[in-house]
Amino acid sequence: MSKVLIIGAGGVGSVVAQKCASVPEVFSEIMLASRTKSKCDAIAQRVGGNRIKTAQVDADNVQELVKLINSFKPELVINVALPYQDLTIMDACLETNVNYLDTANYEPKDEAHFEYSWQWAYQDRFKAKGLTAILGCGFDPGVCSIYTAYAAKHHFDEMHYLDIVDCNAGDHGKAFATNFNPEINIREVTQNGKYWENGKWVETKPHEIKLALNYPNIGPKNSYVIYHEELESLVKNFPTLKRARFWMTFGDEYLTHLRVIQNIGMASIEPIMYKGIEIVPLQFLKETLPNPGDLGENYTGETSIGCRIRGIKDGKEKTYYVWNNCKHQDAYNETGMQGVSYTTGVPAMLGALMFLTGKWKKPGVFNVEEFDPDPFMELIGKYGLPWQEEINGNLEL
Repeated sequence: MSKVLIIGAGGVGSVVAQKCASVPEVFSEIMLASRTKSKCDAIAQRVGGNRIKTAQVDADNVQELVKLINSFKPELVINVALPYQDLTIMDACLETNVNYLDTANYEPKDEAHFEYSWQWAYQDRFKAKGLTAILGCGFDPGVCSIYTAYAAKHHFDEMHYLDIVDCNAGDHGKAFATNFNPEINIREVTQNGKYWENGKWVETKPHEIKLALNYPNIGPKNSYVIYHEELESLVKNFPTLKRARFWMTFGDEYLTHLRVIQNIGMASIEPIMYKGIEIVPLQFLKETLPNPGDLGENYTGETSIGCRIRGIKDGKEKTYYVWNNCKHQDAYNETGMQGVSYTTGVPAMLGALMFLTGKWKKPGVFNVEEFDPDPFMELIGKYGLPWQEEINGNLEL
């Protein structure tokens, strides 16, 4: 029986709160906090039964966070706020002696740059206090990293080639919308690509490498190499990898909109003056785009996310493909949120459950693949994201 504080009341926060509330034998008390308390109240009302307390907090303000944490006294803070706020929340956890979990790595507001170094630098401070910090417990990063650890444990003596493949074959009926925070999403997919090969990073232009990959129950979709944060920790924790890449599907119409947004300067994070007021174009654009949390009702189709791995077992080459497919409508029917929020929120809840039940608990700062994957893999299907596997099939890569 444990108390958790969830920070962030967007689509992912809504899923995390609902999923935690459904496991009262582990999550005895839940508080949901964000900058806008009314969003928290709406989620609490959906759950009902007075299961969730709510609060207002500015996650950029360490002392506000400290005050809230001290008043509620949770055992774990689940951070599903913005990646800009990871470090302030980690600082508050250290000050209040509380454990930490997030779904995305820190990035500075003024630079579209994704790197774990800022959070890994907290290792000694968390370890000295006997606290656990679990990094990247969404789907990617998160489940895909756990899939990789599971493959290393059960299927390979050495893993040589890893391709994480992320397909969203859904249709939300909008001309252009992003499936999570538009500001973060556009920053992520417009930067240069990068992949690991032969001990070094190889940089590519955005969407330079393209292949039509086949996804289970979906078929062929144009897939592009982009840089994604879990590659950094996976090549560190699985040093036999000769190459590691991340592929994501984008429709032609989405990419056309993206090019126009970039060409007219609306993807810029450099402040400009507008009628005497300083604004950031991308932040302004975010306010004009559909709210990802409102896409679920008419969202059709499904996601397919997984890992395609090639390596050696007992001296022979082996391939392994492990994946999950999630229907947007199923996610919406259960939680009122679309599949991308669902596939991030469910693993965050389960990672918290792993910690609170003692399965993932050790002092320091760790990426999810550094824990035992087995108890997580045993339960992830039960909580809504069943996985499938194929051994020695055609990886296409």
